[in-house]
Amino acid sequence: MEISHTEENYLKAIFKISERKGKPASTNAISKAMETSAASVTDMVKRLSEKELIHYERYRGATLTENGARIATHLIRKHRLWEVFLVNNLHFSWDEVHEIAEQLEHIKSPQLVERLDEFLGNPKFDPHGDPIPDADGNFTFRKQALLSDLGEGETGAVVGVQDHTTAFLQYLDRMQLVLGTRIEVLERFEYDESVKVKISGEREQLLSKKVSQNLFIQREAV
Repeated sequence: MEISHTEENYLKAIFKISERKGKPASTNAISKAMETSAASVTDMVKRLSEKELIHYERYRGATLTENGARIATHLIRKHRLWEVFLVNNLHFSWDEVHEIAEQLEHIKSPQLVERLDEFLGNPKFDPHGDPIPDADGNFTFRKQALLSDLGEGETGAVVGVQDHTTAFLQYLDRMQLVLGTRIEVLERFEYDESVKVKISGEREQLLSKKVSQNLFIQREAV
């Protein structure tokens, strides 16, 4: 069965929406993720249903079939492996790689993907901290929490981001809040839910609610 790049992108979007929300992907959510009209989403949902790649129920949304999930997971695997390659081997910054990986993820060769994985040393996470599924579609998950969920006095390391936009990643670079950076929560402010942190044990920084809700931290063991 032939699957177009656009169809693959829809499957990936439905996978991510369902994973994040824990329920079927609504037409509106898909429309927002794909930056297209609701009418276009309706047409594509019908096409994917006919190809038995999704299940769709009106007023509930779309979920992937087993075959649809396999395609989406493999696409995510390729995308994240290419991001690792672009950052580690071609020295792109983490805010530059998404659009390039969007193009590279549609390369069909399974042999190339497996050789790429082996060449990179079988990485478990991409440059943004997102898990890379293995060849069987299995993800490696770790215990992590949003910075907004940490209490005063808690410490941990930055391990991922929820917001992948260029603006946010560039902001983190300027704040020197890259993956692996150690953070200690010093104080929380009820008024605007901002948080004062100590970065790398050296400097104090006030972070907004928006930043703390988009930064994943792996707590240090007490």
